[in-house]
Amino acid sequence: MSENSQFRFPGATGVGSLPGGDAREAAKTATGSFEDFPFLPELPARGPGADMIGRTAGMLVELYARVEPSGWRLGDRPGRDTKRARSFLGEDLDALEEFTQGYEGDLKVQAVGPWTLAAALELKNGEAALSDPGACRDLAASLAEGLRLHLAEVRRRVPGARTVLQLDEPSLTAVLRGQVRTASGYRTHRAVDRQVVEATLRDVVGAHADGPVVVHSCAPDVPFALLRRAGAAAVSFDFALLTERDDEAVGEAVEGGTRLFTGVVPGTDGPLSDPAGSVMGVRTLWRRLGLHPELLAEAVTVTPACGLAGASPAYARQALAHCVRAARSLADNPE
Repeated sequence: MSENSQFRFPGATGVGSLPGGDAREAAKTATGSFEDFPFLPELPARGPGADMIGRTAGMLVELYARVEPSGWRLGDRPGRDTKRARSFLGEDLDALEEFTQGYEGDLKVQAVGPWTLAAALELKNGEAALSDPGACRDLAASLAEGLRLHLAEVRRRVPGARTVLQLDEPSLTAVLRGQVRTASGYRTHRAVDRQVVEATLRDVVGAHADGPVVVHSCAPDVPFALLRRAGAAAVSFDFALLTERDDEAVGEAVEGGTRLFTGVVPGTDGPLSDPAGSVMGVRTLWRRLGLHPELLAEAVTVTPACGLAGASPAYARQALAHCVRAARSLADNPE
């Protein structure tokens, strides 16, 4: 989107994955925890096709993937793994529709972005699609078309929602730095040119022409400036991995109208601090950057540090509720 600042996001939401395998229970949790910013849950514990790569592979148009011992591999025709992935997604959409009757407001859906997908999906020779520029282009085009269809289906089922698309790109930094390993494990794939990375992301972001796109990565060294130029309205990240080296890029992002989805609540079971304590680091960052405290509620959405698939169901519910309370603390006491 060219005008990031036109979008206003609510104060808290989830990242995507939840524990367990019950689609109705997950939808109930995701919609009940966030009255103004629910999300379509992902339940990878159900197995292949419910994992993030398999789920997104099932959305591709005229490209298909199947499970091999080494991971997901592109093939010529849809098989049982594609059907399973689409079936899981259908279950999740049915459950979401049930718990969003009459809902009007923001609704977030997640899919793997083009570069993490290219790093994870194998070609017939066993190497990552990342090794072949033509395969990367085909994959991005297929993904963009698949996302358009998926978002249209979500809007059909929840007509009052403004859909927010989250692209998960945990491998993006490794792609930019040439750190993605080859099939043998002895070498790494060549770094992809930053302009090619940016242009491809821009094309996929453009698949959601009538709504904002968030790019999420819980890896270190998130390329904030590149993501902004590619059209991301918001960047979602693990706040604990931020360093002072990121200050300038974060400050420029905020001043340019980019929303920060700050992952401040741990994604696995453990003691939770008080809500104000969870966002203390965000307030400290704000002071360090010399930004106005009143901007905090406008510029920050509070989330878990990453997906909650590895948490217990009880902790996952606590963590999501904690995000809401932490966001309220930021809004009530920005200083």
